[in-house]
Amino acid sequence: MQVRGLFLILVLILMAAASEAGKNKKDKVRKNGSECEDWRWGPCTPNSKDCGVGYREGTCKEETKRLKCKIPCNWKKEFGADCKYKFESWGGCDAATGLKARSGTLKKALYNAECQETIQVTKPCSPKTKSKSKARKGKGKD
Repeated sequence: MQVRGLFLILVLILMAAASEAGKNKKDKVRKNGSECEDWRWGPCTPNSKDCGVGYREGTCKEETKRLKCKIPCNWKKEFGADCKYKFESWGGCDAATGLKARSGTLKKALYNAECQETIQVTKPCSPKTKSKSKARKGKGKD
């Protein structure tokens, strides 16, 4: 019976120590970072041109911070990297325009970004269809 009681006390001491260790980790994060919790972030501004690596500035009360960010240099540049969309499959080719289109619905807006709920994107139709099965050298039966 005494062994059971000692074991129970030991378990309780270990749980209390683990709980205190978790609190200290949270305190360290606060000391190294910021006490402020209501950050307002601006858009990502590229260092040069209109896409690529840049910075975004954030403010909270009297504090300001700069974070590194990146604006895509492909078709996603149109709506930025802060608006995440779920896209449908590409539609068929429109012979009149030579473009195919698809729409996307907003999945997530990062850094308080102002995003459209739905967007429509286009890309040129491929000039010819790609063959899915290609013979590989050395992989076939002899």
